[in-house]
Amino acid sequence: MPAPASLDGLLAQLRRAPDIEAPELRAWDAADRYLLETAAPFIAAAPERPVIVVDDTHGALTLGAAALGASLVRGHSDSLIARRAVAQNAERLDAAAVIEHVALDTLMTPDARLALVRLPRSLDRLDALVRQLAATAHDDLVLVAGNMVKHMTPTQNEVLRRGFDRLDVSLARGKARLLTARGPRPLAPLDPARGYDPEHELRIVALPGVFAGASLDIGTRAMLSTFDSLPPCETAIDLACGSGVLASALAQREPGARIIATDVSEIAVRSAELTADANGVQVETVLDDGVAAQPDASADLVVLNPPFHVGAAVHTGIALRLFTDAARVLRPGGELRVVWNSSLGYRPALERLVGPTRQLARTPKFTVTASHRRER
Repeated sequence: MPAPASLDGLLAQLRRAPDIEAPELRAWDAADRYLLETAAPFIAAAPERPVIVVDDTHGALTLGAAALGASLVRGHSDSLIARRAVAQNAERLDAAAVIEHVALDTLMTPDARLALVRLPRSLDRLDALVRQLAATAHDDLVLVAGNMVKHMTPTQNEVLRRGFDRLDVSLARGKARLLTARGPRPLAPLDPARGYDPEHELRIVALPGVFAGASLDIGTRAMLSTFDSLPPCETAIDLACGSGVLASALAQREPGARIIATDVSEIAVRSAELTADANGVQVETVLDDGVAAQPDASADLVVLNPPFHVGAAVHTGIALRLFTDAARVLRPGGELRVVWNSSLGYRPALERLVGPTRQLARTPKFTVTASHRRER
């Protein structure tokens, strides 16, 4: 096992960028360190073998494995922001190992014997990962998955046991815990979930792990209740689109308009494509950091159901960034329509970052507002 100072020095240099950076947010946690300490003897015994890393958030696992001696690290992260954070940290710290980001279905290689996984809180996402990794793994693969104890449940153990013959649960360390699985057992891949909302006549298709799955969350339902007052538009953007429900609803209402659905999550973008196909509408889908790929003043309407977590922490940083992004792509007078948890009190921020804002609807939990881009 490496001297603690060697890992501490590496972890201390990691940055979260281009993710939200704030004094209270770190680029690693105790689960990352626990995973690396557990991985150290495996890597030392066979440094020439690739190390598989899944859903590394900012590079702690990827660069940590490289620092421990791995000559090749093959990783997959659903989040575009996570991929870019890993790449930026690798470049800034001049990582010696070869670091590859690959598609999930090509991640595992026959010579891999170690996989490090950040346990997702979504059981469907975990199930899909287990099935994908176990299906192509060598019989001697050791999969070590971890997270902070407060984000773990016994049901995660059951999911891992379906795909592996043996599962060992570690003691807690630094409020983190690990699950070590051996003996991969091939299982059939999961199909996308499919649902239908009769009130809005919308079909929903969701890959495992997409927020709310194949159903309407209450925030999206509150937003849809205001769609009768939408302004006409030539170009509209469903920002942070999730399964693409709002994008498909916009395309149904404005069949001649250009509708764009964008998300930082690859599985969300793929789900939005499937949802549009299921509803027989045309939607352009883009894997993007906000609306970075969209030109200034190019949209008449942006609809947004913003996340209110940064990782596991409740934080307004992502929403405020998305409000700023929306203001940039809106034409003067264009509308940003947002649904938000009422307790977060976003209206002053919307007034400041976008323009005049009015309340359209309010439920016991959510508020829907319309903000109009002030003249430049």
